[in-house]
Amino acid sequence: VQLVESGGGSVRAGGSLRLSCVASGSSFDRVDGIGWFRQVPDRARQGLACTSLRDGTTIYAQSVEGRFTISSDANTIYLQMDNLKPEDTADYFCAADRARRPIRTKDNSLRVVEYDDWGQGTQVTVFA
Repeated sequence: VQLVESGGGSVRAGGSLRLSCVASGSSFDRVDGIGWFRQVPDRARQGLACTSLRDGTTIYAQSVEGRFTISSDANTIYLQMDNLKPEDTADYFCAADRARRPIRTKDNSLRVVEYDDWGQGTQVTVFA
């Protein structure tokens, strides 16, 4: 599966951005979930949100719940980010999970090791 992120940029604290992840490839129909992650230099990649493409279940990390919303439309997965804070500054990545998971939880949906394919990332900067 090929994944291409877009929508990053610079925004003042309190503002909003919507990131997009376009998925393509013959194996896309075997993708069970799409997740959004972020990473800052010298820190581990952090899972933020996941959506099941099978049943629409959504999972959020506590740090973004209530501010970020994940959604999907055909082969595009969005991450709406509201009330952004300077600490949200990072490179943002989407990723595809091809393992079928009857029940999605934070433990099986927000960990980097659960994902098979990754995009190149889009940069988000939030200034005070």
